[in-house]
Amino acid sequence: MNEPNSPLDAVRVLDLTRVLAGPLCTMMLGDMGADIIKVERPGSGDETRGWGPPFDPRGESAYFLSINRNKLGLAADFASGQDRDLIIGLMAEADVVVENYLPGTLARLGLSPELMCARYSRLIWCTITGFGDDNPRPGYDFVVQAESGLMAISGEPAGAPMKSGVAMVDILAGKDAAIAILGALHRRERTGLGGRISVSLAATAAAALINAAQNALVSGREAGRWGNAHANLVPYEMFDAADRPIVIAVGSDAQWKVCARALGLDELADDASLETNAGRLAARQRIVTAIRDQVATRPAAEWMSLLSAAGVPCGEVRGALEAARAAGGSPTSGMPPSVPGRVRFDPPRLDEHGDAIRKSGWRIFAEVADPSTRQNTPPVY
Repeated sequence: MNEPNSPLDAVRVLDLTRVLAGPLCTMMLGDMGADIIKVERPGSGDETRGWGPPFDPRGESAYFLSINRNKLGLAADFASGQDRDLIIGLMAEADVVVENYLPGTLARLGLSPELMCARYSRLIWCTITGFGDDNPRPGYDFVVQAESGLMAISGEPAGAPMKSGVAMVDILAGKDAAIAILGALHRRERTGLGGRISVSLAATAAAALINAAQNALVSGREAGRWGNAHANLVPYEMFDAADRPIVIAVGSDAQWKVCARALGLDELADDASLETNAGRLAARQRIVTAIRDQVATRPAAEWMSLLSAAGVPCGEVRGALEAARAAGGSPTSGMPPSVPGRVRFDPPRLDEHGDAIRKSGWRIFAEVADPSTRQNTPPVY
């Protein structure tokens, strides 16, 4: 059961989503204490259950495990009258429904968002689409990264456009949806009314261009690729130390001075033409070459110590496994919550709680105790 002071204690969320953006959104709400029932198609369930290897000892894919904790699982066939009635009953008592079906699909199955919101005035219904409520195109992160301009600004300057190492648009859209739901819950506290909200991957990706888009709009020129460098700041990139790469991220003129001195580059620190960021942008190659040659002479740990002592933002480049272990990640329940919250339930097996949900509905959350132990068993490859 939830702790009484969990931010979303007693908020009921019916999760009709699959793949990444929607499940991430609902997992975040669950991390903050919401009661989540994840509904999947019988037999196969969420597509990501098969997105492996790696699989854990239960046969669950690492991908599915990463975004589905703090949920109880139900398999239901929306084409079945009995299951459809079950889902409508759960909607009647839910605070939030989150879904990412193609536009019109749920209406054809007798689960029209408009009808449900009209019937249950306090219900908040969040739809996540690829390209908007009236566009039937399926929303795949890779496609949206390509069309949004994100790929065009990622990669080495002389190389090809490059997608990010994770499905960043899906991740950001999931977080946008969670934020929108929190706003809708606050509005309902004031008005007593729920209503529909919509988030699209395309809009999320466009907004994520931030300064790259503004640079292009202000200059009238297409944005380029900068690799590990920064279009607007110098020095702000990766450098190879004697044993491993580090990044140095100078964000102010004051940081530049102490950075240059910490690196033993007093000539650069004393150069008046480099005192402002504009001056450093004009001398990018000179500065980067000097830092690259200097950083290569010592191990990363030594530079980290010197730069950190001077207050210069810096970091070692870590591998995913190294970073996950440092953050306290678990093979069972993934990475720790990024919002105030905790892990209460491991990701469910397909229809794991189906019988109990059919019997008790939302009351199941008053009947299910927190797991008292977690087995951090290694994945199966």
